[in-house]
Amino acid sequence: MEPIFFALPDSQAFAERFAQMLDVRVGKARVRRFPDGESWVRILEDCKGREAVIVANLSRPDLKMSQLMFMAETLRDLGASRVGLVAPYLAYMRQDERFEPGEGVTSHYFAEFVARYFDWLVTLDPHLHRHGTLTELYRIPTFAAHSAPFVARWLDDLHIDPVLIGPDAESEQWVGAVASMVGCPHVIFEKTRHGDRDVELEETDLSAFDGKYPVILDDIISTGTTMAETIERVTRFGLPRPLCVGIHGVFADDAHAKLIEGGAERVLTCNSIPHPTNAIDITPALAEQIGAALRHMSADAAE
Repeated sequence: MEPIFFALPDSQAFAERFAQMLDVRVGKARVRRFPDGESWVRILEDCKGREAVIVANLSRPDLKMSQLMFMAETLRDLGASRVGLVAPYLAYMRQDERFEPGEGVTSHYFAEFVARYFDWLVTLDPHLHRHGTLTELYRIPTFAAHSAPFVARWLDDLHIDPVLIGPDAESEQWVGAVASMVGCPHVIFEKTRHGDRDVELEETDLSAFDGKYPVILDDIISTGTTMAETIERVTRFGLPRPLCVGIHGVFADDAHAKLIEGGAERVLTCNSIPHPTNAIDITPALAEQIGAALRHMSADAAE
């Protein structure tokens, strides 16, 4: 029996694209909030014995967690054999350690939340830093798609002579991969974070890259503070206004405007989170991993 896809309200287009690529159907569901903020879910499909897949963009996750939980539980209550989660952007990955006494290690707690309601997870380029893989956090099967080939192809199509710049050590895994595929140099800055909107970058000599086109790449653009500081360092060395690339464009508050006003020639993102800056389509990478997840789970069930 073929799987059936569902989506939270802001992820319907994603679900329809994946379903088309995988030749499956998007089921009908209704999700809304009562005036007092409580969530209401209704599944308008026969799910008995079928594998259900929920597609959910998890930017601004606190508003969506109750909807995820209720939709997954409703599907199980209606007889779904398994429930998988496709989260192109996976939230709650930054707090993977207790940095100050009394802090919650929320990446672990969120992983337990997901594992409680879902049988498997597909995502794109999770923000792994102190953990090497998602399996160190999640006790369910996880499948991670990667944006690097798509970012590299997009840069190749620009026909520029770039130098890739990572704003901090965490960006090395993405910057290094893309630079290797493009065949261009890259440099990584050192960052010290003093607060959510207060970062300090060490001075880095960029004079060796005179004449090259600077491309700043990071996995997440949230407040834009880190990337704005990087733009300032780049332009200080007389390089052209940089192209800023984010895999996940969260864009808290006025982050996008901050980067343009701060000197970015252009800001663009992958389409893991819908935003006007979306320029790099990563749905094929996610669809491939969804297919792998469905085959893996079916094989396990057959054993």
